[in-house]
Amino acid sequence: MTQTLSAPPAKAVSKPAGRPRDGLSYSVYLIPSTVLFIGVILVPFVMNIGFSLTKWDGIGSPKWVGLDNYTKLLSDGAFWSSFAHNVALVIAMAIVPLLVGLVLASVLFDVIAKRFGPRTTAILRACIYLPQVLPFAVAGIVWAWILAPDNGALNAVLKAIGLKSLQEDWLGDPKLALYTVMGVLVWVQIGFPLVVFMAGLQRVDPSLYEAADIDGASWWRKFWYITIPQIRPEIYVVLLTCTVAAIKSFDKVFILTRGGPGGATNVPAYYSYQNFFEKTQVGYGAAIATVLTLIIVVVMAVLISRQNKAEEADS
Repeated sequence: MTQTLSAPPAKAVSKPAGRPRDGLSYSVYLIPSTVLFIGVILVPFVMNIGFSLTKWDGIGSPKWVGLDNYTKLLSDGAFWSSFAHNVALVIAMAIVPLLVGLVLASVLFDVIAKRFGPRTTAILRACIYLPQVLPFAVAGIVWAWILAPDNGALNAVLKAIGLKSLQEDWLGDPKLALYTVMGVLVWVQIGFPLVVFMAGLQRVDPSLYEAADIDGASWWRKFWYITIPQIRPEIYVVLLTCTVAAIKSFDKVFILTRGGPGGATNVPAYYSYQNFFEKTQVGYGAAIATVLTLIIVVVMAVLISRQNKAEEADS
């Protein structure tokens, strides 16, 4: 008696979870972000360019003036002064926090963590990062109270310790206001690079530091020849992010000084706001905003290009 062997039934092949169905492109998932980009960024930017080519006070119909607003901008001393102040903010929000944050991150990671343990390091890191968490609407009001000329905490402390001669109108003196704002911004910004750099140090191969210790390398040589080259991608990220934040900075100046005294702390973002809303020169304010946007795009392109070249050289 012969026995017929039948092939086992074919098992249904299940598709891996998370993959789109047949015929469904991955580009479908880009639709929500594309719609948001067009509605929130692209359309308002195009409208802003259109306004910048007109003379309009916000009421009635705009009057076409072509490139007159941009021509006026080239000879506007107030704009160029505000741009120079913006360079100072880049130093305060990008350059200084990057350098100080890099050193602090290395000290916390390589010295404090080894001597006092990770818990102490985490507490110190959280304390330094705290200004980034606080809304500047709150922090700015507190700083304005601290720096007040008459009853401010800073002048009161100077008087109490016998340094009354050092009392100043920190935010009201045109010679000091910009430096005072820069000091506040360093305090605000320094926590961001610290956290990014400490995260980058986690991926550095410990054997590099062990080999350096065996060779008798000092902390500074390890910092310069191991730490900085190994976390170069994080350095570029911090530099790009903080530079763009400084260029478009508005709320800090608005809360602390409103561009004063006498325009000593004015920046392009706030100058655009002044022309757009306070002076009702909508077209001119839009021209300032357009130029500021183009500057940000150029800065981003330059920094990203530099980062790509550095990565290609390392590979």
